[in-house]
Amino acid sequence: MALVPMLDLRPSAPPAEISHAPANIEAEQALIGVLLYDNSAYERLSDALQPSHFFEPFHGRLFAAVQTHVRRGHLAEPILLAEQFQRDPAFEDLGGLRYLADLVDRAPPAANAADYARVIYDLALRRDLIRIGGEIAAVAQAGDPDMAAREQIEAAEAQLYALAETGGVSSGFVPFTESLAGAVNMAAEAFGREGGLSGISTGLRDLDQKLGGLHPSDLLILAARPSMGKSALAANIAFNVARRYAWEPLPEGGRKTVSGGVAAFFSLEMSADQLALRLLAEVTGIPSDKIRKGDINASEFGEIRDAAEEIGQAPLYIDDTGGISIGKLAARSRRLKRLVGLDLIVVDYLQLVTAGDGRIENRVQEVSQITMGLKSLAKELNIPIIALAQLSRQVENRDDKRPQLSDLRESGSIEQDADVVMFIYREAYYVGRTPPKEGTQEHLDWQMRLDEIRNIAEVIIGKQRHGPIGTVKMHFDENITKFSDLAREGRFDPH
Repeated sequence: MALVPMLDLRPSAPPAEISHAPANIEAEQALIGVLLYDNSAYERLSDALQPSHFFEPFHGRLFAAVQTHVRRGHLAEPILLAEQFQRDPAFEDLGGLRYLADLVDRAPPAANAADYARVIYDLALRRDLIRIGGEIAAVAQAGDPDMAAREQIEAAEAQLYALAETGGVSSGFVPFTESLAGAVNMAAEAFGREGGLSGISTGLRDLDQKLGGLHPSDLLILAARPSMGKSALAANIAFNVARRYAWEPLPEGGRKTVSGGVAAFFSLEMSADQLALRLLAEVTGIPSDKIRKGDINASEFGEIRDAAEEIGQAPLYIDDTGGISIGKLAARSRRLKRLVGLDLIVVDYLQLVTAGDGRIENRVQEVSQITMGLKSLAKELNIPIIALAQLSRQVENRDDKRPQLSDLRESGSIEQDADVVMFIYREAYYVGRTPPKEGTQEHLDWQMRLDEIRNIAEVIIGKQRHGPIGTVKMHFDENITKFSDLAREGRFDPH
């Protein structure tokens, strides 16, 4: 691709601190010349190119003017634009109307417009990379007492990731044929996958049948009152996904997940060791309470050791930072995605995440910002995110204590941003707290009822954008905090 030389036209001098920054003034002149000569060439440009990407500031203002005229359906040509820039000092310094006329006279073929735009855009990214590098060095050198070194690293990673994703998040309009192709591909993958799921399997057949698996870009809220087992169910799902992880190489490099996935678990309430202990109990069948107290024999210890070795290779990554901000959570997720891949995020739990902005005074507004951030992150990384949430106490005041959408604390934003809202309800929890007097018929009836429902949990799907709502009954082993499929016919309630 040949760039058009313009020896007599010198742009205004750039600031001294970026005088050696990568730039191509001739490419900028060529692109603007093409646009002034043929306005229709603007339609060939990517939406990613913006006025700020031009190295010469006047070129950026000129491109913005052309952009505005074209988008309004007006003609953008030298005489009309010259009137707009009459009071612009740079315009006069460069030669005024004669400069614009020369750009048009020396314009290359319109077919090359996209190539020139690509050069300008790439060089702008390089300049941003140099700027970010300088800022990182300056901050590290200054040693800000209000920002730890680890926080500086996370801030730098967020800047670099944002730069890497520039122009790639907003794809603009997609032809309907492409949308149909994507839908058919999804159906083909579901048809070829065991169980016919279009999303990642939770490892729980009944739940998968109701949800169709965990879908990319979805935000799923799992809510319950304390002691219902929401952390246990989330850990079960994350572990099931990681344990089934399998991948195949892509022709262009990298990996494609074909089963399960890499899972990240943000455990804001439990430590990583406590979470690992729960998973060991789940795998071995030995109650976590016994493992924690050391109330085990040599054979059981051997089982624990073997299980740890067996499951240790599962790509489950745990971050137990308490009170993490949504910004740090996103930065760490992006880093994991870049380094090893990422297919699922679990946040335990939503109300322990902070917005990281001291200016927010209203907790409802803060939760709204957090849920919007999680939904945006799910779309950005194209993965499902499961966020746990606490329910308000008003559940306890009803005769039927099954949760409803209105029971979500700060419910407006949570319900609005979520693609799926699920609740956990265990009748045994409430029945077990109200024993009648021993030795009475009521106590015998109570004991029989408790035995019937002791290991039954309900996962109530109160909202689902992709499918029906309803209730999934599951088996729950309180000793090892494990959810599993309920071995019975008629797995779903009709409502």
